[in-house]
Amino acid sequence: MPRAGLTRDRLVRAGADLADEVGLEAVTPSELARRFEVRTASLYSHLDGAADLRTGIALLALAEMTDRAADAVAGRAGRDAVTAFAEVYRDYARTHPGRYAATRTPLDPATAAASAGPRHARLLRSVLRDYDLGEPDETHAVRLLGSLLHGFVSLELGGGFDHSPPAPAATWDWLLDALDALLRRPDPTHQETP
Repeated sequence: MPRAGLTRDRLVRAGADLADEVGLEAVTPSELARRFEVRTASLYSHLDGAADLRTGIALLALAEMTDRAADAVAGRAGRDAVTAFAEVYRDYARTHPGRYAATRTPLDPATAAASAGPRHARLLRSVLRDYDLGEPDETHAVRLLGSLLHGFVSLELGGGFDHSPPAPAATWDWLLDALDALLRRPDPTHQETP
């Protein structure tokens, strides 16, 4: 019988909070059980183990990021939309480092399809709409933006910019300006086929 008060949602949220506090790698069912002052076995009525907990945290984080980004980009276009999206991404990673780390958790195709992932992808494509990119350039741009944001945030969280000027905020603004300029210019490698 499941312990009163314990639910999957409550455990996942507690796991996400714990991940932000101590790092995703330190989040285990046994550590979560200690936090709730229950035996680890009590959690298995709600979770299928550490991988299931990590997946739950990843799904929660992806939904939270997508909701925040959707609110931030509403009514914006072009560089303003890209900047709003990027700022949410960076702020979320800095505020919730454990949750952000969970977003890198590989999901099986069925779980990914039922997650906020498809909505996140549509939102990112809508952010790029003002750039008038056709395919495959739009897909390249989605991948570029994701790579740029994840790379910068990962380096920043890891202290990679702590030892030399300019400040990370100046580089962040420079990167967003450069990205906007790149997305606005015609692609010189694109050639019409007869």
